[in-house]
Amino acid sequence: MADDPRDDDATTGDLPGPELDGGDEGFEDPLIAEPPHPINWNLLNADDAEVEWLELNRWVDWLRHTYGLPAAVIPPAWYAHPELLWELSALHLHWLCAYDPEQNGSAPLGWHRDFADARQRLREWVAASGTKLDHDRPTRQTVWPGEEPADPIEDLPIIDRDAEFVEFVMADVQARRDAEEAFYRTLDPDTGELS
Repeated sequence: MADDPRDDDATTGDLPGPELDGGDEGFEDPLIAEPPHPINWNLLNADDAEVEWLELNRWVDWLRHTYGLPAAVIPPAWYAHPELLWELSALHLHWLCAYDPEQNGSAPLGWHRDFADARQRLREWVAASGTKLDHDRPTRQTVWPGEEPADPIEDLPIIDRDAEFVEFVMADVQARRDAEEAFYRTLDPDTGELS
């Protein structure tokens, strides 16, 4: 069996670098020290989002190397596409639970069966989104009658995937932090109620 991606020596503040692209080296401690649980990406605070992004990125990198997955299944810019994020996040949770030491011995086989289904869905998501190995674009959205027309979508080259991932995560974390601060500014300090 391949090394466990929960066993990386990175700390919560470490961002993945090119050295993680080499495969399964350095897996020792999980970034997240709590039991596996579903992740609702819409509700994460800034600090939790940073940890979850890093943990999922590390696992996805391990997964693509371990199973030799092509960009048609897991493209470099998967993180920029919610449909891929939610699918991979669910697959990660399923893997964590299936390989938990207290799990039933047949759970890994169930994970592999579900992984086969997930790979097909991932191929469909990747094809629909239009993201590729060397360029990315936002997933096209169908405009319903009465909605504003969508802005033109441009393909952008992927130059340095790891650096672009770090920029994406930093922007996401900052946006969450700004939203949290805006919310707390609306609280009355004396009553704790929204003003």
